[in-house]
Parts: sequence; C-alpha cells; structure tokens
Amino acid sequence: MAAEEDRVEAVEHGITRQLRDAITLRAALIMAGVLLLQLGFALSYMGAFHNPKPHNVPITVVAPPAVAQQLVGRLNALPGDPVHAVAVADPADARQRLLNRDTDAAFLLNPTGQVDTLMIASAGGPAAASAATRVVQALEQAENRQVRIDDIRPPAPGDNGGLSSFYLVLSWTIGGYLAASALNMAAGSKKPTLPRTAVRVTSMLPYAFISGIGGAIIVGPVLDCLPGAFWDLVGIGTLVVLASGVTAVALQSVAGTIGLGITILVFTILGNPSSGGVYPASLLPPFWRAIGQALPPGAGTTVVRNTVYFDGAATTGALWVLGAWAFGGLLVAIVAAVVRDRRKPAAAPQAPVTV
Repeated sequence: MAAEEDRVEAVEHGITRQLRDAITLRAALIMAGVLLLQLGFALSYMGAFHNPKPHNVPITVVAPPAVAQQLVGRLNALPGDPVHAVAVADPADARQRLLNRDTDAAFLLNPTGQVDTLMIASAGGPAAASAATRVVQALEQAENRQVRIDDIRPPAPGDNGGLSSFYLVLSWTIGGYLAASALNMAAGSKKPTLPRTAVRVTSMLPYAFISGIGGAIIVGPVLDCLPGAFWDLVGIGTLVVLASGVTAVALQSVAGTIGLGITILVFTILGNPSSGGVYPASLLPPFWRAIGQALPPGAGTTVVRNTVYFDGAATTGALWVLGAWAFGGLLVAIVAAVVRDRRKPAAAPQAPVTV
C-alpha cells in the first residue's frame, strides 16, 4: 500500500514539475500579449465598422449662380455634417475633380427640368459614393425632384464591392512582417548584429519583388480583379512589402519577440480598419479617420486603387508614406544593430601560455 502511495506521489510530482517547466513567466507573458492582440482585433474592427456614419463626404455642386451657393449652404447645414459641398461652374470641372479624387460625388442641378444628375466614381470607394447618393436622394425627395445616378468609373467586373485593392495590400503587409519574423526565427532569434541585420534587410528585397509580382498576377491574369497596370502593381507591392518587412525587422531588432506584437498592432489592428478599404475615412470614427493614411495599409490601398482606376491621381502623399516607413525601418534597424555591437564587452585577452 505504501509503495502504491509512493508511486502516485511520484507521478503527481512529475506532472507538477512538467507544468512548472511549461508554464514559465515568459510563456505566461507571451500568452497575455497574444490575448491582448486578440482583443485588440475585436475592438479595432468593431470599433471602426460597427456604426459607419458619413462625415464631410466631399461633394461638388454644379448649378446656376443664382442657386449654387444656396444649394451648397443647404448641403453643408445638414445635421451631423454628412457632406462638405463646394460649387464649381462647369460640369467638366466637376467630372475632373471626381477623377482626380478631389471629390466623391458631383451633383449637377438641371435648371430646366425635374431630373438632376449625381456623378459618382464608385471604384474609388463604393461606401462613400453610396453615402453621398443617400444624402442627395433625401434632399431631392424633399424638393419633389428626382436624381439620376451616373457612375463614370465603376469597379472592374471582378472587383466585387471594390475591395480587391484592400485585400491585395492586406496580403502584402502581412506577408512582409511574417517574412521578417521567419528570418528572425531561422536565425534562432539571435541578437541581430549589424551583419545579421544587413542580411535580413537585404533578403527582404527579392522577397518583396517576388511578392509584388505574385500579387499582380493573382489580381490581374488569374482573377481579373484589378486588370491593367501590371508593372505598376509590382512596384507598389514591392514598396508595401518592404515597408512592412523592414519595419518588422527594425521592431524585432529593438524589442525582440515583443517587436512582432508591435508590428501586428500597427499594421493589422490599427492599419487595416483605418485603411479606407472597407469604409473610407469619411465614414469612420475620428480616431480611425485621423491615422488611416499615415499607416502603410491605408497608404497602400490608396495607391493601388488610384493607380488602377484613376491613372495614379492623388498618390504622391501615399507613396511618400510607404517610402518613409521603409526608410525609417531600415534606419532604426541599422542604428539598433550598431548600438548593440558597440555595447558588447570586449573579449578578454588570453593569458600567455607558459611552459
């Protein structure tokens, strides 16, 4: 009987020891970090998307001078500021503003009839075009008038909902920081010295280029989601992956495993909901509206969408954002490696061998 009790006690002791070995403080902290990231996903996406409301959606108004300013004033005085209207004199100017991405809709008042026209370019964001349409339709209904919708730049037939740009950039950003993490793990998570950092950053260049080609092939010849502009998309994809991957290299160089969590926080939890892919900035809450175009997912989505559908209009600022993240990540990674190398203790001189 005593022997059986000793055996049970030994088994229990062994199980307890294994649990203690498995559940270390480091493991507990990592699990806590993963839980926070999981909750962050839920909070960010539902916080950004649970109740989209139009706010200052830009609308251009074309009407006779006698009524143009009155109409602009009525639109801008709507409760909650759903739209921000400006007047231009020429329908051609309004159309060009729409194609230049200076406005989301152009309202053309017909002074001789009861049917007005609302020009939209839903390829630039169906949600914004729909919000402008609802506002104008309500206004027209109150005046016993009708409005005809003229979509001068719809999404491609394979680009259902105009979301292909967002999902393409999402795949590039996730691929970039996962590749950087794979390089870190392949090295056994060794401290990134300057030579290791140089190898990791250099390795991101061919990976980013191949990712750009792969994404352009998928949305072009394979699925016909975003036809045309193949090499433009390759270049954009390369830059997006570099912005994501090199930033991840930098953050993991500075903060180790925590750096991966910070990367996911910036690029996925903050970057994706605010990117304007699902809902444009004019339909998002203020916080998400403020940060969207300063982060690579938002900048990348804008560049892809405007390159494919609007001949590259309004992409300069977004390209600078992507370039700044790539260059900034490179700079931080190199500086962190140099500082770490200089802090290494000098190797102790070997004692002379005496005979």
